[in-house]
Amino acid sequence: MLPDEPRPTADRSPEAGLPGCYRHPQTPTGVSCTRCERPICPHCMVAASVGFQCPECVGDGHAGARRATTRFGGALAADGGLVTRVLIGINVVVWVLAAYVLTPRLGQTWFLVSLGAGVDGGPAGIADGPHQWYRLLTATFLHLEWWHVGMNMLVLFWLGPALEQALGRLRFLALYLVAGLGGSIFTFLVAGHEMKSLGASGAIFGLIGATIVMQLRDKGPLGPAMAFLVFNLIVTFSRPGIDWRAHIGGLLLGSLTAAGLMYAPRERRGLVQALTVVGALAVEAGMLLAGMALYGA
Repeated sequence: MLPDEPRPTADRSPEAGLPGCYRHPQTPTGVSCTRCERPICPHCMVAASVGFQCPECVGDGHAGARRATTRFGGALAADGGLVTRVLIGINVVVWVLAAYVLTPRLGQTWFLVSLGAGVDGGPAGIADGPHQWYRLLTATFLHLEWWHVGMNMLVLFWLGPALEQALGRLRFLALYLVAGLGGSIFTFLVAGHEMKSLGASGAIFGLIGATIVMQLRDKGPLGPAMAFLVFNLIVTFSRPGIDWRAHIGGLLLGSLTAAGLMYAPRERRGLVQALTVVGALAVEAGMLLAGMALYGA
């Protein structure tokens, strides 16, 4: 209904002595819309904070209302930890397949060559000749030891839901994948053909960095998150067999991406956040090209 169009009047019902509903004139009613004061029958009543409103007034009110979002602009969801659980499920399923189902039939080498980044003894992203750069991402979902997948998924279970609820599902997933891929590519840039990297540790370190950024943004307590980061860095550099490059790469890319997502100005939030993710991917593409030039991959 146009703003200047006169509201339709309701007919009186002679039998009941009450006005008829403006949408159903033959139905007498003693209730009026609290906004436009037109009579409305029980079929047309929409409960409001005070009294009832007609369907048109409710529609007009919803048209001017802003869509509810998370703290950093994501779509609001009833279940704030769905993506976290899905990621945990994928990692656990791939680990079970690698450890107990396919390895006895096809051998561990099949998994390493198909999903691992450089762990088959050849150049990162290259298996049996053809370039397979997708392995830089798929390697972040591959674990061979129970303690490895267990520790990574435990940290994801701790940190993931809070970040997902604050960012929204899509932004959280983008952060996780950018951090994981950044860890693999940074490892390739530093180690080249000596790269032997598996697991979600790069993505997990990215979530640790994002948690610190969120605490800074909210002016919350930094002590627990910083202590957790320092502890994990000590373990990273003190134990053999841990790829520190994936951890540092994931931490840097995850922290920078989180900063762009969380500090984006409200009036241009969507644009700045999209450019942040694109910019992070561009940085990773630049590191990958630099690594290819250095190592002739």
